[in-house]
Amino acid sequence: MPRAGLNKDVLVQAAAEMADEIGFGNLTLAALARRFDVKLASLYSHLENSDDLKVRVALFGLDLLADRAEEAVAGRAGKDALVAVANVHRDFAHHHPGLFEAARHRLDQSAARESGGARVSRITRNLLRGYGLSETDQVHAVRLLGSVFLGYPMLELAGSFAHSDPDARLSWQYALDALDAALRSWSRA
Repeated sequence: MPRAGLNKDVLVQAAAEMADEIGFGNLTLAALARRFDVKLASLYSHLENSDDLKVRVALFGLDLLADRAEEAVAGRAGKDALVAVANVHRDFAHHHPGLFEAARHRLDQSAARESGGARVSRITRNLLRGYGLSETDQVHAVRLLGSVFLGYPMLELAGSFAHSDPDARLSWQYALDALDAALRSWSRA
């Protein structure tokens, strides 16, 4: 019999908080059971296994990221939209490091298509409309933007930019200016 008050949503919310506290890689069903002071076996009435938990946390993180990106880009176009979406990724990484890592968890094709990650991709493609790129070039540009939006915060969180001046925030602004310039001149490349 499931413990009163425990359900998938409660467990995923708690697991998302734990991912930010202890790291997504350290998230297990056993750790979640300890958080609720229940036996591990009692979680199996809600979750299949640790991979099921990680997939659910990844989907939760992607939905949260997509929601924030949609809010940030509303009413914006061109460089303003680019900067808004980029800053959502960076801020998300800093405020939710475990969920940021979870958002990169490999999903099966069906889950990926229905996830917040697909929404983030659509948001990114939509912001590229202001740059007049062809469909094929939009694919390349989405990959480039994703590399910066994900890679820069990953390096920053790992401390890779902490050893030298100028401040990494200034380099972030330079990177966004460079992306905007590259996108504006893309068709001439």
